[in-house]
Amino acid sequence: MINFNGNIVEQEDNILTQNRAFLYGDGVFETLKIVNNKILFLEDHYFRLMASMRVVRMEIPMNFTMEFLEEQVLSLVQQNGISASARARITVFRNDGGLYLPKTNEVSYLIHSISLDNTVYTLNTAEYEVDLYKDFYVTKQLLSSIKTTNKLINVTGSIFAHENGLANCLLINDTKNVVEGLQGNLFMVVGKKLITPPISEGCLNGVMRRQILALAKKVEGIEVLEEIISPFDLQKADELFLTNVITGIQPITKYRKKEFTNNLAHLLLQKLNESISEN
Repeated sequence: MINFNGNIVEQEDNILTQNRAFLYGDGVFETLKIVNNKILFLEDHYFRLMASMRVVRMEIPMNFTMEFLEEQVLSLVQQNGISASARARITVFRNDGGLYLPKTNEVSYLIHSISLDNTVYTLNTAEYEVDLYKDFYVTKQLLSSIKTTNKLINVTGSIFAHENGLANCLLINDTKNVVEGLQGNLFMVVGKKLITPPISEGCLNGVMRRQILALAKKVEGIEVLEEIISPFDLQKADELFLTNVITGIQPITKYRKKEFTNNLAHLLLQKLNESISEN
């Protein structure tokens, strides 16, 4: 028997007591965007998920092929009656048993999906103010670059942003450099340079980050760099924007007293939509 919200119930009635993702954050996940029954950037998502499972020493099932997971996701989206655009999340967690030391490295997975409004990426140019979140730091290690079910920094940072009337916050690492936003990778435009922090700084190895870097390298006159960004650099920027698979590109309009343009963000979003329509 267990106590759940003041009620004594059978332990078998509450699967959370055996779920290692709930108990220890022992899980990894991928968030996907599906448009017209097609998973965008499927290969990138698949290989990042496999790499994440290897990093945390999960046993990859033989049937976990890219085609298998694609079929599982699309089948669910169809069952949920979503025809145009959807957001889906695959969570993979180690099977129950053990305490910190698991009894097995075998895994289970959970997929859920919801509908989205837009089939193409659009640029939100409404006011989007950010500030630094300094209560906790991102560590410069491999675990920071993968999507695990331990996201307490992002949760507490989101609460801080909400309490202070901010659209988002920027995270800093243990050497006080700017790493990323709460929900996406950070890009900074200074003159003709497009700069994003390197993965070694502790930022997420984002799927959309990879797309934007590839597209920007094809823009004439733009130098693309992966370099450390300090908080002082933000005040010198012409543009700041965040990227993730669901939103695409989100321009930052204000950081403290500095306001920013969105010219390159607009151009890159156009190229992003063009690249998707061609594939």
